Amino acid sequence: MAQEEPQRFSLKDQLFNAEKVAFLGGLFAQADPGFDRAGFDAQVMARLPELELKQRIDWIAEVLDAHLPPEGFALIQAALPAPCDPELSDDDFGDFIFAPLGELVVRRGMQAPEASLDLLEEITQRFSMEYAIRPFLNRWPDQVLERMQDWAGHGHYHVRRLVSEGTRPKLPWGMKIGIDPQAALPLLDRLHGDGTRFVTRSVANHLNDVAKIAPEAVVERLEAWRAARAQAPDELAWMTRHALRTLVKAGEPQALALLGYRADADLTATITMAPEPVRIGGALVFSVEVLSPEAVPVLVDYVLHFHRPDGRAGRKVFKLKQGVTKAGHALAMTKRHRLKGNATTFRLYPGPHRVELQVNGRIVAEAEFDLLAEAA
Repeated sequence: MAQEEPQRFSLKDQLFNAEKVAFLGGLFAQADPGFDRAGFDAQVMARLPELELKQRIDWIAEVLDAHLPPEGFALIQAALPAPCDPELSDDDFGDFIFAPLGELVVRRGMQAPEASLDLLEEITQRFSMEYAIRPFLNRWPDQVLERMQDWAGHGHYHVRRLVSEGTRPKLPWGMKIGIDPQAALPLLDRLHGDGTRFVTRSVANHLNDVAKIAPEAVVERLEAWRAARAQAPDELAWMTRHALRTLVKAGEPQALALLGYRADADLTATITMAPEPVRIGGALVFSVEVLSPEAVPVLVDYVLHFHRPDGRAGRKVFKLKQGVTKAGHALAMTKRHRLKGNATTFRLYPGPHRVELQVNGRIVAEAEFDLLAEAA
């Protein structure tokens, strides 16, 4: 008897389905007995199964727009359930079924910024509104930034997080915003001492975005926050590592120094390649020794330079080890790096490759290897 294939997990079906649509329609029907709940449910579900996740958000917003009266902001407000638990501190995004409400505010409210910001302040306490705030930030930058001054001290951590997440210069999948990438840094000065990881993670991610544009400004901010002592030392240390991850990969000396790693440390290193051939689908195996005449904190990364048939550079930095050398004793480590042949984001080609060892931001050793085609 043939065995049935396991069903694949579908995020879009988990987040946006008939039950969730009925729940949303029910909220509006409770707020307004005249709301056509059956018609709303039927119209949404007629197309929902064929749509991808983002398309489902847009479609629910479009149908809801057609079913609400012209002055619908009051009804949206009335339909909202209780906010997310304000006593929680992390990983509580809320219910994704409220994401279409943000799209609806964008559809209806671009000419009424104050009313729209009022409503987004409420909705974000049920589901994060960082994507919906960005069109308003582009159209009404001064008003939005002024409102965010109030939000930075809001009693609900979802609203405080919106200040940081909504203004991120490089928010993944978010609309590009036209404000100066450093415009929100004064707001982060207020948020960096927040007591919730949900907020401080956003602040750190925001700084990491800025680091790709203005690295000096990020280092200066973190130094100032360390001096201000508004955040618990352990939390600020975590935020600093998280905010500097791009600069650390790039070997930026000031960023490494802020983490306690000296770029000018007196050290030497070697890379020894394993004797077996390296093939696509197999693994690159190498051993490393780092030696210093003194005890030195070290951050050890390795850099792979990939061959490209068209001559383009292919370079990726990977983490290897954090440690402290002992005077006269080698810090040894071995790495086995899988070289997947079916990766969806990064294709491998046979040919000459190189691995470099980066310690405290400096390239201190390298070795070459030929990557062979996948075994038949």
